[in-house]
Amino acid sequence: MSEIKKNSSSTANHPDLDWSQVKETVLMLKLAAAQVEFSLKDGSNSVNTLTDSFTSMAGSIKAIELGTSGLFEKYNVDESDQQIVVDNCQQVSSKMQQAIVAFQFYDTLVQRMDHVVNSLSKLGDLVSDPARLYSPHEWGALQEVIRSRYTMEKERVLFDAILNGEDMMEVLEKMHQVATTEDEIELF
Repeated sequence: MSEIKKNSSSTANHPDLDWSQVKETVLMLKLAAAQVEFSLKDGSNSVNTLTDSFTSMAGSIKAIELGTSGLFEKYNVDESDQQIVVDNCQQVSSKMQQAIVAFQFYDTLVQRMDHVVNSLSKLGDLVSDPARLYSPHEWGALQEVIRSRYTMEKERVLFDAILNGEDMMEVLEKMHQVATTEDEIELF
C-alpha cells in the first residue's frame, strides 16, 4: 500500500486501480474536521451578539442603579413604583446570569470541538501513513496525545470509558445524568 497523497480526491463513484478505503476514510475525516471548524467559526457570530447583549445589559442595570440611587427617599416614591424598578433590575440581572451560562457553554463547546478537529486530523495522518497504520505503538501514542489535550475531567472520563470498550450511548447517558445533578455554573 502506498502513502495517501495529501491532495488526492475521492474516486468512490468511479473506482480506479488506485482506489482505497483508507484514502476514502481520510477524506471523510478531513470533511468532518472541516465541518466542525466551519461551524465553530459561524458560531463566533452568535457569541459576538451575546457579548454585545451582555455588555448592554450590564450597562442598563448600572444606569438603573445610578438613576434610582437616593431617588426613592428624596421624592417619596410610592412602593409600587419602587417595586417596578426593583423587578426590572431583577429581570436584567437574570438575563445577565443567562448570558454568563451561555458564555461558559460556548467556551466549553469550542474546547471540545477543537479537540475533535485535532483528533480527527491526527487520526487522518495516522491512517494515511502505511508505516504507522499497522503499528499498535503508533495507535497508543495517538491515544496518549489525544487524551493529554483534554482539559476537562469529563472528556478524560468519556475517553477512558470508550477506549475501555463501554457502549458509547450508555456512557453518554451516565455523563448526562451526572451533569444534570451537578451545579457547574461558575461566575466570572
